Amino acid sequence: MSVSGTRPFSPFEWMLSLRYLRARRKEGFISVIAGFSFLGIMLGVATLIIVMAVMNGFRKELLDKILGLNGHLLIQPLEKPLSDWEEVAARIAQVPGIRLAAPIVEGQALASSPFNAGGVLVRGIRLMDLEKLPSVARNIKQGSLEGFDDQQGVAIGRRLADQLSLHSGDNITLVAPRGAVTPMGTTPRIKTYKIVAVFEIGMSEYDSAVVFMPLKEAQTYFNRAGDVTAIEVYTNNPDRVDAFRKAVTDAAQRPIFMIDWRQRNATFFNALQVERNVMFLILTLIVLVAALNIVSGLIMLVKDKGSDIAILRTMGATQGSIMRIFLITGASIGVVGTLVGFVFGVVVCLNVESIRQFLSWLTNTELFSPELYFLSKLPADMDPSETLAVLVMALALSLLATLYPSWRAARLDPVEALRYE
Repeated sequence: MSVSGTRPFSPFEWMLSLRYLRARRKEGFISVIAGFSFLGIMLGVATLIIVMAVMNGFRKELLDKILGLNGHLLIQPLEKPLSDWEEVAARIAQVPGIRLAAPIVEGQALASSPFNAGGVLVRGIRLMDLEKLPSVARNIKQGSLEGFDDQQGVAIGRRLADQLSLHSGDNITLVAPRGAVTPMGTTPRIKTYKIVAVFEIGMSEYDSAVVFMPLKEAQTYFNRAGDVTAIEVYTNNPDRVDAFRKAVTDAAQRPIFMIDWRQRNATFFNALQVERNVMFLILTLIVLVAALNIVSGLIMLVKDKGSDIAILRTMGATQGSIMRIFLITGASIGVVGTLVGFVFGVVVCLNVESIRQFLSWLTNTELFSPELYFLSKLPADMDPSETLAVLVMALALSLLATLYPSWRAARLDPVEALRYE
């Protein structure tokens, strides 16, 4: 039966392709190149999936932590102080889609204990508002927020408590630079508070530097004459924060200055996005280099199999059949490498925190330090569309890499190939 009568991608073509993948001893170098190509694509795909998942997880965790504590919209007064904050907050809270409008008093202070001291951000807030912040209310590690408004106590972060060697029930001294005005000038205000609760949000920047104080006490401590610094507004959908601007402005019924979470954290999240894009481009080069290895390996294989190709052509194999044989040979490396890389990447992403802890134990060093990366654990969040894009890119590069060598094999002249055999 004539070989030319076989249909495209027939068992005959698959059989020859797989035989070429299992190179004999004299073709060992070609199989080494194929092996490196496979490893390159596998590691490239796996690394891309892992890095993109970690970057996504990092952004998502930071976003959840930042927006869990800070409002999606920050309302600040214009022309006159926010002395009518109760009425303004009540009106804003009635706007559809607004989850919480929390009046706050903010100020810098020095927190100290007999053992240490450090700068903190004191935030005065009502108990009813603090209880509606799940990142704080659901993460109380010591003490309780019960009666927070009534008692002159404060809630501090876990890292700050560790830094000052304090626990719930101990006393903490707060020193504010702007205190009482005397004939000798302004003197610092020094006051000791009882720690009623210790919270742990999971973001080191907040756990080590934020102190919550009852709103009325904060007004007294920072010399606020019945007014507040700002009103933090929390919406049901932070990504659609622009849709709430007009309604909130109308509800305020007074001159206000409004800034959203994207503007407050623009530099930080832009830097994350740039880093993510650059990492994607750099890691894509790994896959590209592996694809170029496929090209070089196939070209060497075509050169080595010149006489085989010539014999197949004289037996009736078409140019298309020869091209498909080498196409399958090269594409098999890319497809299997991509799939193995995908499985490896998914397994690592699902166990990334356990792997980090194991490596930290093995090397006796702290990988992913919370002080540097803000988060207390390594997050990974796989985006299906991004993962699919990585797979499609790797498969496309692998397929494109086989086209030129396969075309060269199909164009080989049988007479010329057999002349020197």
